Amino acid sequence: MRHGLRILAAAAIALSCAGCPTTQQHLLDSNVDQLRIRSIQTRVFDTTDRKAVLVATISTLQDLGYVVDKADADLGTVTATKLSGYSSRVTATVRPRGEKQVAVRASIEYNDNTVDDPQTYQDFFVALGKSLFLSAHQMD
Repeated sequence: MRHGLRILAAAAIALSCAGCPTTQQHLLDSNVDQLRIRSIQTRVFDTTDRKAVLVATISTLQDLGYVVDKADADLGTVTATKLSGYSSRVTATVRPRGEKQVAVRASIEYNDNTVDDPQTYQDFFVALGKSLFLSAHQMD
């Protein structure tokens, strides 16, 4: 009788776990999601002037109605907030990429939730690209 209960218990456990994803699968899914989000949050610009890109990032955020909370030129980071009936926060990091490029990664939160809509980031990077173009041609 004991042997029969063991077999029944083992079968019940096996069936209950058969459809459950493993922890490793969850980790891989999480990594894929993070890579997808990082790819929409990052743009590369063909310049070596990290400081100019940082300044353009600050200007772009201000043009979009954000108030810069903190900027660190040494780290290449900017944090800005917009309060207009909702809460929006942007953290941008500007870093060299290779010898001829600078990468900007922007993380946008809306009401404390990370935005994963590609169009939101695209809009930010289009505005940043225009700002870089204007500053490169010394137009204000």
